[in-house]
Amino acid sequence: MTKTLDNYTRSLREAAIAHHLPPFTDHKSLEADGGPRIIEKADGCYLWDTEGKRYLDGMAGLWCVNVGYGRERLAEVAHKQMLELPYYNTFFKTATPASVMLSEAIAGLLPDHLNQLHFVNSGSEANDTIVRLVRHYFNLVGKPDKKVFLSRHNAYHGSTMISASLGGMAGMHAQGDLPLPGIEHIMQPYWYGDGGDMSPEEFGLKAARALEERILELGADKVAAFIGEPVQGAGGVIIPPETYWPEINRICKEHGVLLVADEVICGFGRTGNWFGLQTLGIEADIVPMAKGLSSGYLPIGAVAISDSIAETLKTQGGEFAHGMTYSGHPVACAVALENINIMKEEGLVDRVRDTMADRLNEGLATLNDLPIVGETRSLGLLGAIELVADKATRTKFDPLGKAGGLCRDHCFEQGLVMRACGDTMVLSPPFVITHQQIDELVAMVRAAIEQTARDMGM
Repeated sequence: MTKTLDNYTRSLREAAIAHHLPPFTDHKSLEADGGPRIIEKADGCYLWDTEGKRYLDGMAGLWCVNVGYGRERLAEVAHKQMLELPYYNTFFKTATPASVMLSEAIAGLLPDHLNQLHFVNSGSEANDTIVRLVRHYFNLVGKPDKKVFLSRHNAYHGSTMISASLGGMAGMHAQGDLPLPGIEHIMQPYWYGDGGDMSPEEFGLKAARALEERILELGADKVAAFIGEPVQGAGGVIIPPETYWPEINRICKEHGVLLVADEVICGFGRTGNWFGLQTLGIEADIVPMAKGLSSGYLPIGAVAISDSIAETLKTQGGEFAHGMTYSGHPVACAVALENINIMKEEGLVDRVRDTMADRLNEGLATLNDLPIVGETRSLGLLGAIELVADKATRTKFDPLGKAGGLCRDHCFEQGLVMRACGDTMVLSPPFVITHQQIDELVAMVRAAIEQTARDMGM
C-alpha cells in the first residue's frame, strides 16, 4: 500500500515538473526539490497530501477559504446551477438570476452609497477594471487629465500588468518592466518597520500625509485615485495606525481624488466586519473584492462603485467596452451567494470579531518571549509575526527572507501551513477554526520559530 502511494505521488511530481508551470515559484528550486507537495483533500481547517500527511491550514488556502473546506451545500448549489444553466454571458443587455441576486446581496452588505456591482473572475481582474473604469469616468465628467493612480510601496493588488503596477512589490516590478506609466507609489503605513522613534499615532499621520504631498506635487487635476488595502496582506499584514485612514479620507475628499479600498483579502469577514472599510472607517468610492466572496470554492471577483459614479456611467457613458467571458458566471455567482448565506446563518463574521480575534491575538502574543520575535500583531483573523535579528533595535536579518523561508519550511514539517512575507510570518485561518485549533497552531508556530532561531545562530 505504501509503495503504491509513493509511486502515485512520485508520478504526479514528475508530471508536475514536466508540464505544470505554477505561479510565484522558483522553478529551478522546485525541480531540485523533486517537485511540488501534492495536496489531495481537505476538510474544515485541515489539508492532506498524497502521502497522508495532515496540515492545519493557517492561510485558508490563499486568504480565501473563509467558511472552511468540505461544504457540501456549496457543491450542491454548483451542481444544481450547472444542470439548470451552466453558463451564459452577461454582455449585451443580458443577466442571469444568479448574477442579479448576488449583486443585490453584496450591495446589502456594503455602505449605503455603494449599490452597483461589476463581476470579474479574480482580484487582479477587479483591480485592472478599476483603472479603466476610473479613467473612463473622469473623461465623462470633463476631466481627461485626471489619470494618475497613487498606491503604496509594498502593496499587493494582483499580478496582471496593471494590477502588478498598482501594487508596490519591487521584485514584481523588476520582472515586468513595471510600473506602467500613470501609476506612482508613496510610503506604506508600516509603523514597526518604518516608524522609528515616532508614536504609532504620529507615524500614521505622517504616512497619510505622504499622499497629500504627492497629490500637491503632481497637481490634484492630474490625480484620479488612491488605492489601498485596509490591511496590507501580502506585504506582511501591515495594520495601519488608527490615525491613518481618517486622514486619508480627509485628503481624498479635499483634493477630489477617488478612494479605492482593495477588499480582496479583507472583505467578507476577515477583519471582523463584512468589509475592512467598516472596521477601519474608510470612506471608499470604489471597492474591488474577490477571495472570500466564494470562500475560494469557485473563481469570482467584483467591483462595487458609488452611486455618483454609477449615475454618471448611466446618464453620460454610452457603452463601457470592458468585460470578460466569465464575468458574472452563473455557477460562480450561485456558489458565492450560498457562501454569503452560510456566513450569515452561522454568524461567522460575528464569530471572527467577538470570539476568535482575541484568541488569535492572545496566542500570538505568547510568542513575544522568543529571541527572534520582534512583534506580533493581529486584526480579526489576520495575524503577523516579525522575525528580527535584534529585538531592541528592530534590526532585520540579512539577507532578508532567509529566516522567513526557513520558518515556513519548519511550519510544513510541523504540519502547519503558514506564509512568509520576507521575514514576516503571516496567518489567515478559516473562520471555522476553534480555540483548540488556534492553540495547536500557536504551539506549532513556536516550535518552528525555535528551530529557525537555532538555524540562524540565535
